Amino acid sequence: MTPDKFLQRRETDWKALDDLLKQATDRPESLTTADAERLGSLYRAATSDLAIAKRDYPKARLTAYLNQLVGRTHSLLYKKRTLSTRAIRRYFQVDIPVAFRRNVRQFIIAMLLLFVPAIIAGVLANIDPDLAQFILPPGAQALIPQIEEGVLWTEIEEEGRPFFSAIIATNNIQVSFLAFAGGILAGVMTIFVLIFNGLLLGGLMGLTFHYGIGWGLTEFVFAHGVVELSVIGLAGAAGLLLGRSLVSPGLISRGDALRLAAKDAIKLVVACVPLLLIAGLIEGFISPNEFIPFAVKVAVGLGTGALMYAWLILGGRKQHS
Repeated sequence: MTPDKFLQRRETDWKALDDLLKQATDRPESLTTADAERLGSLYRAATSDLAIAKRDYPKARLTAYLNQLVGRTHSLLYKKRTLSTRAIRRYFQVDIPVAFRRNVRQFIIAMLLLFVPAIIAGVLANIDPDLAQFILPPGAQALIPQIEEGVLWTEIEEEGRPFFSAIIATNNIQVSFLAFAGGILAGVMTIFVLIFNGLLLGGLMGLTFHYGIGWGLTEFVFAHGVVELSVIGLAGAAGLLLGRSLVSPGLISRGDALRLAAKDAIKLVVACVPLLLIAGLIEGFISPNEFIPFAVKVAVGLGTGALMYAWLILGGRKQHS
C-alpha cells in the first residue's frame, strides 16, 4: 500500500481525533462521556497507524503528522490531573447518575433481594411471633422481650442524638461497603448482605405490628428510610455488578471485565457516602423527635427520596446526550 492510499483510508479518523483534541483543549467542559470514549478509541487506532507508518513509510510526511498527533493526544490523556472543583462537580452531576442509569437492572435486582425477604419475614413474624427467633439474627433477637412488652428501642435522649447520628451513619456506610465489597466473591456476599438486612427489617416490622407498636416504628423509620434503604440497594447494585463481571465476563478476561465493572461500581458506592450521611442526620435528629408531626416526617422521607431519584434519573442527561 502506498502512503497516499494509507492516508486516504485513515484520514477521516485522524481528522476526527484532531477535532476532538482541539475541543478538549479549547472547550473541555463541552466534552461528553461519549466524546471522551471516542477520543480514547481514536487514540489507540492512531497509535497503531503510527507503528505501521514508521515501519513502512519512515520518511513520509504523514508519519511526521501522525507522530505529532499521537504525541499531542498522549500529553492530553496522561498529563498530571488535579482534582478541581469542576471535576468533582461533574463527577456528581453527570458521571454518577449516568453510571446508575447504565446499571439500573442491577439496582432493581438488589432492591428485590432486599424487599422480597423483608415482606416474607414481616408476614411470618406478624402471623406467628415465635418465628421471629428463627428469622432475626442473634443480635436482634435481644429486642424480642422488649417488643413483647410493647416498648420500642427507638427513643433517643436529645443530648445523645449527635453521637447517635454519627454511629448510624458509620454503621450504614459499613453495611453499604460490605454489600459492595461482597461482589468480589462472585456476588455471593452481596446477596447475603441484602437478604440478611431484608430479613432484619421485615422481621422487626412484622413483630412490632403483631404487638401493636408497628406504627410507632413506622413513624420513626419513614423520614430516613426512603434514602437509607435505596442506598443499600445502590451499594448492592455495585456489588452485583462486580459479581456479574466475574461470573459472566463475556468475550474478555475476568480481570478486564472486573476493571470495567469497577469503574461504574465505584461511582455508585461514592454516591452512597453523602446520601447515608444525610440519612444519618435525619435519623439522629428528625426521626426520634416526638415534637415533629408524623406528616412532616413523611414529607421529609418522600421529599429526600424524590430529590435523590431525580438526581439519579435526570442528572447529566443534557451533558451526556
